[in-house]
Amino acid sequence: MQLAFVDLETTGATAGADRITEIGIVEVDADGSVREWQQLVNPGVTISPFIAQLTGISNAMVAQAPPFAAVAAEVRARLAGRIFLAHNARFDYGFLKAEFARVAEHAAPPFRATTICTVKLSRELYPEHKRHSLDALIERHQLRAAARHRALADAQLIHQFWQKIQVDRSAEAIAAALDQQHATPCLPPEIDARVLDQLPEAAGVYLFYGEHLGQVDQPLYVGRCRDIRQHVLSHFVAQPGSERKARLARAVRRIEWQEITDNSQAQWQENTLLRQLRPAYNRPPRSN
Repeated sequence: MQLAFVDLETTGATAGADRITEIGIVEVDADGSVREWQQLVNPGVTISPFIAQLTGISNAMVAQAPPFAAVAAEVRARLAGRIFLAHNARFDYGFLKAEFARVAEHAAPPFRATTICTVKLSRELYPEHKRHSLDALIERHQLRAAARHRALADAQLIHQFWQKIQVDRSAEAIAAALDQQHATPCLPPEIDARVLDQLPEAAGVYLFYGEHLGQVDQPLYVGRCRDIRQHVLSHFVAQPGSERKARLARAVRRIEWQEITDNSQAQWQENTLLRQLRPAYNRPPRSN
């Protein structure tokens, strides 16, 4: 496989409001060749004292660094065709997607990659342990940390963890753990599979319509989430976990969604739809 171990340092935790300050990528080719790349990024906003102390990246350090727009093409090229591995991959992947969307470089297609989250991988492969933070993995597996909370150093640690599991666990166990992250959705036959390609990897609200009590095209479920694509697909896994979830998945005939980046607006819209539609598989909305 062509792999890219990725870590980002940012001005905060929200991709919609905060910005990237540093990018670290460890590229691993199918033949085992390794290349490393690190780049400071001028976020265009002030780095808070707390973040500066945590990462060691100050406003002075990024003052002469290029903005993300200036390095976007190189980042895309380095990640092209590679599986995207990160610790808490949704965070790093979400930040890069947001930055690429702001740049919209030369009408390039939206950034999309197959991701592997090493937090989830650690939980699957080492269920006897409760902690799966990067610091916990460093201690548990004797990983070599040249630094912490710097992009390339953390990407190197993720790469070391990947190498460690190749020794500790069988190929079958690793494949099974990866399958848990990339289970093929089991869609009802009435839903065109092409709708999956249209689902955005963005925050918002989604709606399921389908059969209920003998009536067609009834509102079945309203959901609010940070990643519409991920959450919609999670409803159609091979083993849904409960009979109620399985019934919902079988009943769906149509999917709608609304991208809403602001969490408060998304919550308001979710509550509004719950009151208006009274979906069959949601709990009744609160009175206030």
